[in-house]
Amino acid sequence: MIRYLLNAPRPTKRLISISYDILAVPLSIYLALSLRHGTLTPEVPSSVWTSIGLTTIASIIIFMRLGLYRAVVRFMAERAFGSLMVGSSLSALTLATSSFLIQAQMPRSAVIIYLFCVLIFIGAPRLFIRAIVSQMSKNGTEQVLIYGAGQQGIALANSLMTSDKFRPLAFIDDNKKKQKSVIHGLRVYSPNELDDLLDEQISKGQSKKVLLALGSASSSKRKRLLEQLASKKVEVLTTPSVNDIISGRAKIEEVKKVDIEDLLGRDPVPPRSELIQQCITDQVVAVTGAGGSIGSEICRQVLIQKPNKLVLIELNEYSLYAIEQELNQLKDAEGIELDIISILGSVQKEHRLSTIFSTFKVDTVYHAAAYKHVPMVEHNVVEGVRNNVFGTWYCAEAAIKAHVKNFVLISTDKAVRPTNVMGTSKRVAELVLQALAERQKETRFTMVRFGNVLGSSGSVVPLFHKQIQQGGPITVTHPDIIRYFMTIPEAAQLVIQAGSMGKGGDVFVLDMGEPVKITALARKMIHLSGLSEKHEQNPNGDIAIEYSGLRPGEKLYEELLVGDNVEGTDHPRIMTANEIHLSWPETHNLLNRLDKACHEFHVDDVINLLLEAPAAFNKQGDCPDWVRNA
Repeated sequence: MIRYLLNAPRPTKRLISISYDILAVPLSIYLALSLRHGTLTPEVPSSVWTSIGLTTIASIIIFMRLGLYRAVVRFMAERAFGSLMVGSSLSALTLATSSFLIQAQMPRSAVIIYLFCVLIFIGAPRLFIRAIVSQMSKNGTEQVLIYGAGQQGIALANSLMTSDKFRPLAFIDDNKKKQKSVIHGLRVYSPNELDDLLDEQISKGQSKKVLLALGSASSSKRKRLLEQLASKKVEVLTTPSVNDIISGRAKIEEVKKVDIEDLLGRDPVPPRSELIQQCITDQVVAVTGAGGSIGSEICRQVLIQKPNKLVLIELNEYSLYAIEQELNQLKDAEGIELDIISILGSVQKEHRLSTIFSTFKVDTVYHAAAYKHVPMVEHNVVEGVRNNVFGTWYCAEAAIKAHVKNFVLISTDKAVRPTNVMGTSKRVAELVLQALAERQKETRFTMVRFGNVLGSSGSVVPLFHKQIQQGGPITVTHPDIIRYFMTIPEAAQLVIQAGSMGKGGDVFVLDMGEPVKITALARKMIHLSGLSEKHEQNPNGDIAIEYSGLRPGEKLYEELLVGDNVEGTDHPRIMTANEIHLSWPETHNLLNRLDKACHEFHVDDVINLLLEAPAAFNKQGDCPDWVRNA
């Protein structure tokens, strides 16, 4: 019966509600008279019946005007019940007024009693239906604990009340003033009571889930909390940030897996506006590799600073299309007027680059185009060197010819004491720019080094998430491998700021924070998914960690400096390194010989020239180039 009523058409439901209220109003008046006279069969004069009829008609009209019949009963909120209170009060006032005007023998106290009776008769069935439907909708939903009883936690609990996926069980909050209180029907517990609550869920066959609703809590606080939760092997989900909710980009109930940024606990330093605007605002900016993970984020950051034009240079057609569409949407959303120019092409074509820079009168170039996947470049040595070394050289020469003011190379920590061709090619690219900075002074060359960025095409984090979803195992190359991590937006902001600080030939190094042990990261991701690690001591665990061995050219840990002569700058996250480099004639000679070896596809000669360059290349084992070894 309930399901039939719920699935009935809206007009049918309204008719049923009106019909019920037409009966409920006179019944409430009759009950009020019975209670007033103390008998179930009170005498009701004809004048009172007239007043009852007028009150019933007026009440239905009042309820209609207040929108009571437009409210969906199963989703009735405080506002609808407020309308019910107002409508019932007006109905009682109508009864009193009509009785007075027609001189009906209606006791005054009966009118007061009627107000409470009509509230019960009209409101109780609606509350009953709402409760029944709510209970029906909760069948099969998972009980979850909400960590955080602030505004975001309360909003999340309210949203989940109508969710068909999760049902809030209780709040957890470290604020002692809130503990043991009840908010929206949910008790607030101390974090010390979390284990007992989780055990209770397990005993009831419920999954162990905690939803984080920490509002604007700092990254360091989130990290501390996640460290505690990781030891409890509970699945942890997060709600969108407050800014995303306010802007409409996300809804409060859109929970997701824990962001790896929360595990790092790194509080970003707000960018300095004068540095981030210096080479961008009201200027023409070009970004090579604009469709890549770093290049695309630089494009987003550049656009927000309102350049005159933004030139996107990308070899991959789809990547260029995707970033162009995204930037146009961002431009419209921010109300920014500028031309976005999408150029398909390779950074290995100097004349084309020079034509592009001259045609659009480019002021600043951010050179992000590079092959950066270590094993892939190890297997394709010539193309890696062509793109990373000669692509950088040709792009730099094109910038000089077109009188570009600023040229910023996005480098890598793998360029420091490299053990692979990719890192060595990036270090040689740095040497080229350092030599060009001495050869001329019109174009200012700057290099910025940093480590791994989260969410990039080569990041391990998406791979670990995928492997956990597939039931494992998680593959790690070595038990002791360590990496630095930084978010893409922070890296892009720091690159732009460092580029504004250079004087010419500078090598800047970004503060990457604390190094992260990849095995420990994998274990935290397993535990925060509510799973356990499978190993010899725990053979019944869920996800195993397997070690595949270091890949060609891979190091256990990365460095950011070649030498120890590092100096600080005005920015707390940016340092500068003074490192050895070649003169332009020496660099040009090396490039000519390297070009000849690449053209003739002599891979061994290419490797030997990279070893000869002052790049501190520490070659590991035989060269695994596919063509060389075929």
